[in-house]
Amino acid sequence: MLDPIIELQDLTKKYDQFIAVNRLSLSIQKGEVFGLLGPNGAGKSTTILMMLGLSEPTSGSVRVCGINSTREPILVKQKVGYLPDDVGFYEDLTGYENLIYTAELNRLSKEEAIRRAKELLARVGLSDAADKKAGAYSRGMRQRLGLADVLIKQPEVIILDEPTLGIDPAGVKELLQLIQRLSRDEGITVLLSSHHLHQVQQICDRVGIFVQGRLLAVGDVSALSRQLFAEDLFILEVGVKQLSPDLIEQLMQIDDVTSVKQNNELLFISCSRDLTGEIAETIVRSGARLTYLNQKQYGLDEIYHRYFERGEVK
Repeated sequence: MLDPIIELQDLTKKYDQFIAVNRLSLSIQKGEVFGLLGPNGAGKSTTILMMLGLSEPTSGSVRVCGINSTREPILVKQKVGYLPDDVGFYEDLTGYENLIYTAELNRLSKEEAIRRAKELLARVGLSDAADKKAGAYSRGMRQRLGLADVLIKQPEVIILDEPTLGIDPAGVKELLQLIQRLSRDEGITVLLSSHHLHQVQQICDRVGIFVQGRLLAVGDVSALSRQLFAEDLFILEVGVKQLSPDLIEQLMQIDDVTSVKQNNELLFISCSRDLTGEIAETIVRSGARLTYLNQKQYGLDEIYHRYFERGEVK
């Protein structure tokens, strides 16, 4: 197994008696787009600050690109690009001039700075606005310029903290697609911190569910479904007419069917594995008329309702 590019071991951060991050252990592999998903105040930004060496952990360890962030924060910053939720630029400089300035701070030669700035402005769709003052950029344009800004030093990892905050839906879609393309084309590892479930689900390879400073589950959406809804992994919504009196009883006798609920001519059947074929066959064999069958798997919306709204932390 490859060494992780980000590795947190029992990472803890306390402020007096308040525990902001509670024994967080997490590994992220090179090239992944990883989503750290949690409500506001869950401890996501605190975790990011410790990764960047901007805040010292109370206990535990954090390594990024093989470097201990607490002991060698400057080395980490050389390899990591960070885009906060509110990007700061020199408002009286153009987008192009801001990128050149960042390139110079990172000791790129003049020729390399010019080449990288023009290339990245094209990649993020800002070539036409390159000579426009950054102070006149829209929120979405500032976030795209921010991506170009963190990429100009060619980092191995980019960390994005609520990157879509305050952007209109069309701008959000464009930004997420851009992040995904950059990761795939350049092999960059992306850590995306957000509380927007559907955005995380759109582009992330894996997701970590983070609530009240604790990591509850890690995996892709299918793996999270298996972890959090093991007994009712599959839900079948079935339209049935001419139900026989004992049809529900017949369905309950199928192995791994956990519940059957009826609402007029609709049946909602919960199963721990995919039983679509067996259920359809049982309904037809009973003499009922099957009008439609739709399979639903749990997504991040259900995870949100179970953990975030109810505050259920095990």
